[in-house]
Amino acid sequence: RVFPPGAPPGPGAPAASTGSPPAALGPPPLGPVNAALRTGSARPTAEEPAEDCSVPADAVLIPLREALDACRPTVQKQVCEDIGRRLTVLGDMWAQGKLSAPVRKRMSLLVQELERRSWDAADEIHRSLMVDHVNEVSQWLVGVKRLIAEIRNLPTGEHAEPRDDKTESVPDQE
Repeated sequence: RVFPPGAPPGPGAPAASTGSPPAALGPPPLGPVNAALRTGSARPTAEEPAEDCSVPADAVLIPLREALDACRPTVQKQVCEDIGRRLTVLGDMWAQGKLSAPVRKRMSLLVQELERRSWDAADEIHRSLMVDHVNEVSQWLVGVKRLIAEIRNLPTGEHAEPRDDKTESVPDQE
């Protein structure tokens, strides 16, 4: 066969030598650019002011635990126990100072959205925490996500006041 000029050679034809391999095959460049990318945050820190980072743990944990208590009558015991364990991890990390100001602030906002029953806004805050702070929140945020989903499914009004009359029963089948 005859190939037009500029066409790639067919199988068995010797490869054309360009003199050096393409630059993409070499090792990644080293230097300060990579170090800057490894800091973990590409967002400017001015986005989340530090003056509002003094959120007390109870302002977040108490409403989350109350929401969990409201779910207990309708949610499987094992699921509630898992959420409870994850909330304990959140509380421990908060008490040990292992949570950054932006995470504490966003968790406060997430709880406010839950209290307003703004489920989509709470989900969005959850997603932003997972994207921006995954290493910091991965142990406990999945429990918060499940809690959001469960409280969202409760009949209206049930999550306003935790009920003590039933602790572990199946919802009425009508």
